[in-house]
Amino acid sequence: MFHAAMKAAIEDARTLAQMDDLSRQVWQGHGSGALADEEAQALAERLHGRRSAIREGIVPVGIPAGRASLFPSRRHVASPDKAASRDRRRLLACSGPMPPALASRFTVGQLAVLRIVANEVTAKGVCGLCVDAIAARAGVCRRLAQAAIRLAEGDGLLTIEERRYEGRKNSPNLVRVISREWQAWMRRGQRKLGDARGATGQAPVAGGVGCKTIHPTDMRVLSSGKTERESTGAELPGRQGRLQGVGLRESERVAAPGARR
Repeated sequence: MFHAAMKAAIEDARTLAQMDDLSRQVWQGHGSGALADEEAQALAERLHGRRSAIREGIVPVGIPAGRASLFPSRRHVASPDKAASRDRRRLLACSGPMPPALASRFTVGQLAVLRIVANEVTAKGVCGLCVDAIAARAGVCRRLAQAAIRLAEGDGLLTIEERRYEGRKNSPNLVRVISREWQAWMRRGQRKLGDARGATGQAPVAGGVGCKTIHPTDMRVLSSGKTERESTGAELPGRQGRLQGVGLRESERVAAPGARR
């Protein structure tokens, strides 16, 4: 009697919730002795078949058939110049994005990603770039950029604020540096960068930290080996004028006929 009632209920079920409830009843009846082993097994097989049929008939509302999301699928983007991307991430990693004690935890590609993040935080206080933009600037793939930021978050170096929206595209995450050691390193690099700009009129190639300040060439030196002041007859100050004066006297001795040595 119980077996016939459960068999009819399985045939009439139309939702997965009803199938789950009937499955519990079947095994409860088997445990209480109302169903034999063969009857419980037959009902379980019938439940499995009906559950598969119900799943196939479910159509997502608002989503076209064959698509799992309303948004377009993400397209894989490859670097058009792999050699240039490799050189860029090496240069960024060697520019000193963070203290050596912290940098030893990361690879070259991850350090390049953190350099881009640090530059944005230094300039704007927070990094609001999307992952694709960070990866393109660092010369790495999207997955590596995500892994580097998550690893830094796990080490307590930065925080990630997710900006998710229901029913529409999410905004890029906001990344903030919270490590005091890293913040002091970035401030010191910013001061060195400012000093380099004041001395040369332009910023160093790879940033403030770990870069040697390049002084401009003395434009007074001419191609003939003389200076502008010497060419105009002006006296050169200091040791340079004395040395050039000695050189002139030596040439006069050689040119003078009958001069004693």
